[in-house]
This record gives sequence, C-alpha cells and structure tokens, in this order.
Amino acid sequence: MTTPLAPGSLAGRVALVTGSSRGIGADTARYLAGAGAAVVINYRSKAPRAEKVVAEIEAAGGRAIAVGADLTDPASVAEMFARAEQEFGKLDLLVLNASGGMETGMGEDYAMRLNRDAQVNVVDGALPHLAQGARIVFVTSHQAHFIRTTPTMPEYEPVALSKRAGEDALRERLPELEAAGVEFVVVSGDMIEGTITATLLERANPGAIEARKQDAGRLYNVAEFAAEVALAAVEPVPADHTRYVGDISGFRPASLD
Repeated sequence: MTTPLAPGSLAGRVALVTGSSRGIGADTARYLAGAGAAVVINYRSKAPRAEKVVAEIEAAGGRAIAVGADLTDPASVAEMFARAEQEFGKLDLLVLNASGGMETGMGEDYAMRLNRDAQVNVVDGALPHLAQGARIVFVTSHQAHFIRTTPTMPEYEPVALSKRAGEDALRERLPELEAAGVEFVVVSGDMIEGTITATLLERANPGAIEARKQDAGRLYNVAEFAAEVALAAVEPVPADHTRYVGDISGFRPASLD
C-alpha cells in the first residue's frame, strides 16, 4: 500500500479511527500508523478482524491496539476512550468513520442512532481525552452532504439524511470545539467502490454503482479514499471545514454550512 503521508510525520501522535476493522477505516488506520501514529482500531463486534489489522500494523513496525465499543452506548464509548488514553495517552486525532443504516434487523431508527446520535456521543466522550490542538475528522458522502438539495437513490436516502443530521449536529459544536483548541473537518466523497455500503446498494438496486460511475466519470476505491481521509488529518482545514474528494459538479450546493 502506497502511503500518502511522509514516514515519521505523525511520530508521537495518537489516533483513534471508529469502524476501522475493515474497509476505509482499516486502510486509514494503516496509513496513520505508517506515518508513525499509535492507532486505536475500533470495532463493534468483529474482534478477530480488528486484531488482524493490529497484527498487520505491528508487523510493519507500527503501534496499535483493538478496542471494541458500541458507539450507540455512551458507557461503552467512555470505556473505549479510557482504554485508549491508558495505553497511548491523549488523542491527537479522532476519525469518525463508522456509519451504517442499510443493515437489516437493527430497527427503523438505527441509521439516525448511529449516524447522528452516536457521532455526538463519541465526540462528547472524546473531549476529555483529546490533546491540545487535536483534530476530529468526520467521514461522509456527497450523497449525504448534499441531500438537502440533490436527491439520492431511495435505498440510500435514510442513510444520507441521518449522515447529514450527524454532520449538522457536529457543526453546531464548532464554537465549543474551537474554544477547546480542537480542529474539525468533514471529508465528503462519492460512492466508494468496494465498501459494504456500495455492496448493499448494488444488491438493492442492481446497476446503481455503475450508473453513478458513469455520471461521475470515476469512483474512488477504498484505498484511494482512505488516503484522502488520512491527508485530512494533517493538511490545513478548509475555511468551510469541508474537504471534497472527487467530482461534485452533479450536486447542487446550498448555504448549509
């Protein structure tokens, strides 16, 4: 895996990536560890998968631990951050990558509980454990970021609405975060080939991903988008706190930010 970050550029830093036992989160964690950060791999239920990511990081000379937590449970989140600080010290970087809402059997309100409520819970839980000058990165999609002005596929709409609600809730905290010396940036990307969301969308609406690829010209794969998330951890935060990845010409902007 080609790293987007200079080796040693995050030496002495501590990062926690939610939902990082696979996909974008796992690759983001690998990039951060490759740049020298000590990384906490968060997972909900797949401990062996998370431990495999830890083993890969350690084999490459990095430092990592796996910590399970249900992000919709404040007590579980508190235990996660306490363990992270105990192992590595204060957090310099929190990547809010975990999301969902297309799963079955999780309840009608699961998307909003995970993509809005849990994101706020995680930030609340993180604040006492963040180092001065820490940065929070919230990962979202163009389909969610622009949902108020550009319709998306019906199958994805509940996720998009809940992701945008989560983004809005966190943006409302900007004054508090800035007062605490914490930076905040949203990374918005198009549909990502190879993610579980893309797989579920394709299953519900065959041809949807290929159609989006034709409209956009190209879609990023998991490793490519994870590289952009990792870069968002170190590059200057845009004035509107939003880092766009890929083409947004097909989306109608609004004065939401």
